[in-house]
Amino acid sequence: MPILVRAAEREDVPALVCLRLANAERHVQLDPVIYRVPEVEAVRRHFEEVLAGESKVVILVAEVVGEVVGMVEVVLLADPPDHQILAPRRAAEIHTVVLDGHRGKGVGAALLTAAEKAAADSGALVVYAGIFTPNEGAVRFYSSAGFEPRGTLLSKETGALSGMARP
Repeated sequence: MPILVRAAEREDVPALVCLRLANAERHVQLDPVIYRVPEVEAVRRHFEEVLAGESKVVILVAEVVGEVVGMVEVVLLADPPDHQILAPRRAAEIHTVVLDGHRGKGVGAALLTAAEKAAADSGALVVYAGIFTPNEGAVRFYSSAGFEPRGTLLSKETGALSGMARP
């Protein structure tokens, strides 16, 4: 079936909300300490704001037979400030979501190709795909598209959450 990738429109907000919530539920199953399912209203508001005006976020959707079955957000990052040692290189983060039942059919690849073009068209020289918990499917997907490890992101909890209940 043909896959149409296009810029998201305001009419797509309900589908975008469903995609974000489905993605959140999938990630909570991977690691309920790192991930959460956000409030529906907050998700709706985010997409409405992004699609309403100038934003550093580009949202593309994938349609199959008129149904939105995937999306990718391209988040343009600010150049490092002059006082930092990183060479200034425009970069973008990408976040890809494809509904169950449509994975493995080229939807993610089509979204990723379009996202890379959108990032390049915005001047980004590098695209990042952050994967913050063991997610073999995501690593396999991005690796098959030519993404490679770039450095190491280390983290440590500060203990500020020690009094809070954990899921």
